[in-house]
Amino acid sequence: MAHTAMSGYGTTAGDDPLQTAVWRLRSRACWADAAALLRPDTPAAALQRAALLVERCLYTEQGWEDAEDALRTAEAAAHSDDERGAAACERGQLAYAATLHTVRDRADEARAALGRAAALIPPGAPGRALLDFRRGLLAENLAHSPQAARAAYRRAHAAATAHADPLLLSFTWRHLAGLALREGELAEARHGFTESLRIREELGYLVGTAPALASLADTEPEPEATRLREEARRLFRLLGGVPTWLARQLSTPGPPAADAASA
Repeated sequence: MAHTAMSGYGTTAGDDPLQTAVWRLRSRACWADAAALLRPDTPAAALQRAALLVERCLYTEQGWEDAEDALRTAEAAAHSDDERGAAACERGQLAYAATLHTVRDRADEARAALGRAAALIPPGAPGRALLDFRRGLLAENLAHSPQAARAAYRRAHAAATAHADPLLLSFTWRHLAGLALREGELAEARHGFTESLRIREELGYLVGTAPALASLADTEPEPEATRLREEARRLFRLLGGVPTWLARQLSTPGPPAADAASA
């Protein structure tokens, strides 16, 4: 399941050189190049390759067919419950991304796939943290149920802490902070966004740093807010306008929109 989360791979000294190369490309928004390094000749490699291409869809709104092809390969290669559950989790994420970006309404497919993953991945397993996080995304952005989203994010946060998954922690901090901000809990939101940014900078997760900067800016007074947004714009331009939805947030200061809460 670490392949699905793709956290902790290539981010610390002593990691496999291939995973280090994959991480560096992924963190710089080069998902297709990262996927090209992986030969899908094992279930784990097929799953990691699919996860990279699914993530590209969420950040760029492109590459849908490539992600579908890679996901079908991963699904066919899966043999154990953990592998089938991880593939179902990616299936749910791809359907969620397509719905979020209004490519096609696949909300029912997303819910069904994540439900299938929940039946296959037991509580306490490492992959459960990512699954809970993605169920939170559906609750927040498709079902518009902040209470259910918060509960899912908190489960994911606790599991990511227990399994030492810093990248996923950067996501749970960010999304819990987003909910706090919308409820007017400014100090709580600032703390969460600060933690998310800190982790992403420490990991070198460049593609996730601009969104973290922009979100933190929404909790800071001037002139710090302007400084943070300018830094976010610089990184956004450096990465060629990725993630695509960040353009809307940077052009309209204020609490993050629902689609901006996906990364």
